[in-house]
Amino acid sequence: MSSSSRRLIMIVENLVEDSQIPHHESRLGDRIEKLRKEVTPSGGDATMGGRNERSQSPLFLVWKTEAAKKFWVVISPPPFLSFSISLSIYLPVLPLIDSEKMKQWGMKKSLMIFMFISMAKTINGEAPTRFFDWNITYGDVSPLGVKQQGIFINGQFPGPQIDWMTDDNVIVNVHNSLPEPFLITWNGIQQKRNSWQDGVYGTNCPIPPGQNFTYNLQIKDQIGSFFYFPSLAFHRAAGGFGGITISSRPLIPVPFPPPAGDFTIIAGDWFKQNHTDLKAILDGGHDLPFPDGILINGRGPNRLKFTVDPGKTYRLRISNVGLTTSINFRIQNHKMLLVEVEGTHTVQNTYSSLDIHLGQSCSVLVTADQPPHDYYMVFSTRFTSQALAASCTLHYSNSPGTFPAPPPVGPTGQFDWSLNQARSVRQNLKANGPRPNPQGSYHYGTINCTRTIRLANSAPIINGKQRYAVNSVSFIPADTPLKIADYFKIPGVFSLGTIPDSPTGGIGGGILRTSVMAADFRSFAEIVFENSEDNVQSWHIDGSFFFVVGMDGGQWSAASRTRYNLKDGITRSTVQVYPKSWTALYVPLDNVGMWNWRSQNWARQYLGQQFYLRVYSPVNSWRDEYPIPKNILICGRASGTRPPPL
Repeated sequence: MSSSSRRLIMIVENLVEDSQIPHHESRLGDRIEKLRKEVTPSGGDATMGGRNERSQSPLFLVWKTEAAKKFWVVISPPPFLSFSISLSIYLPVLPLIDSEKMKQWGMKKSLMIFMFISMAKTINGEAPTRFFDWNITYGDVSPLGVKQQGIFINGQFPGPQIDWMTDDNVIVNVHNSLPEPFLITWNGIQQKRNSWQDGVYGTNCPIPPGQNFTYNLQIKDQIGSFFYFPSLAFHRAAGGFGGITISSRPLIPVPFPPPAGDFTIIAGDWFKQNHTDLKAILDGGHDLPFPDGILINGRGPNRLKFTVDPGKTYRLRISNVGLTTSINFRIQNHKMLLVEVEGTHTVQNTYSSLDIHLGQSCSVLVTADQPPHDYYMVFSTRFTSQALAASCTLHYSNSPGTFPAPPPVGPTGQFDWSLNQARSVRQNLKANGPRPNPQGSYHYGTINCTRTIRLANSAPIINGKQRYAVNSVSFIPADTPLKIADYFKIPGVFSLGTIPDSPTGGIGGGILRTSVMAADFRSFAEIVFENSEDNVQSWHIDGSFFFVVGMDGGQWSAASRTRYNLKDGITRSTVQVYPKSWTALYVPLDNVGMWNWRSQNWARQYLGQQFYLRVYSPVNSWRDEYPIPKNILICGRASGTRPPPL
């Protein structure tokens, strides 16, 4: 049976279970069993359920056949409002409740059905549901010449690239075949109204060994280049990551001609040691050693080739999936036109090389306008005591296989150069596609910031061990995911206000806490990251985007606001903070949930440089947050409890 058929069966079973319409006379068990054997959607993806964006009332899907003289009805209660409906796909659904039963519903429900039939044509155009079935395993890899343990997804290292489209509904069924718990998170996917799917320990229980969890994502109003990765137990150092591309809907033009090809490149630093050994180093209270090399799409230096035709233009989507270092990317003798950063079309500036910091993604256009040769595509570490580099090949299809010169040398230090480049990355206000409009305004600079939060990173020694902290608080995980504890109102798991809004001044000290900050739904905050250390920081915010309004050296003060970009600051989800510098953001807190704010340096994140922001609405509404999924995994102090019926 296909995965879409299995999904349909699960939907039908839950729909009937959750609805209060009588069905005891319908021989439900026999009909469901028959449905298991017969249902097979014909053509395309099965796209079931439905949600009217303008109304949160349940929708009814109704078929009527002249031969049977019966209505075929599937009730869609709130748990499945996030799915789209397509009447263009014929689904041989059995009549769970026929037209005689419909008479018992009364005028109100019958009227709702009639109204839905009249809406059917508009619903037909909604986005499809895309299904993925992943099996997570360990396997041997040796990208730097030393055999070590890697994480595979469906036998692939790194994991498969996934291609979505704006507003898609995405179902990813993850089978954990590892001997320990596992989670995947979706870097930069905003999870609107849906923090239940974020895939970090603060929101989700880990998938136990031998079990599975089905993520149900809605790619709402997003385009661009992102990636996914494992979020638990330092698994990220073993692989398990892969690229995500989100395309615009077909009728939405992009601000550049369609490229001849689209390549995804995930690169980053790599260690020859197993991830378990690296984790043991951190658990012992020590920092990681310097990495051993750089991988490009899971391969070591000079083992990858991208073939292009002369005169044609190609899109390269590049993500830094490394653990500890910024990287620089350049292509020998070629210019790069930056067109997108983490879902935002950019002002189209040309660069000879680009700094890409930990956790960041971007897209460039490259034209094969040079003499027919092979050309080096080089990644190298930035701002490190020693330089690591790895290259792959841009191969012209008519090349004799020779390189015109040695690999180009990239920048090393030069913080000012990198800072000026970062300031040049701005939002393309003329581009079509999703554009943020917090509080209903496309002019973020005119919105009143109701709160300023200053966040300073530090590296304290606590109890004789190396830790990392935010405002002198080093995060320690609770025994129960914070989102689960919050939902079930379990006391003692966390307390709001355990991290202050501004630095405490304790540069050398720190405390261990499960740090959670409170925030009001639909507020608009000014966030200032302050870095007094000697290395570059990279910060990520789950559940939202932000406007980068300023960055500079020295100490931030209120006077720094006079230098803010309040017109076309780039929107993204990961930003760098240079040494002895600050970076300021405007953040619309318009997504209810428990959201992870973290360092993208994974050693620092693991040792405490993170916290959670609880965006709270006093109104319990599906318009603000989807209900807890029926398949949610329960663990910790919540074990044995189940979500109440809706």
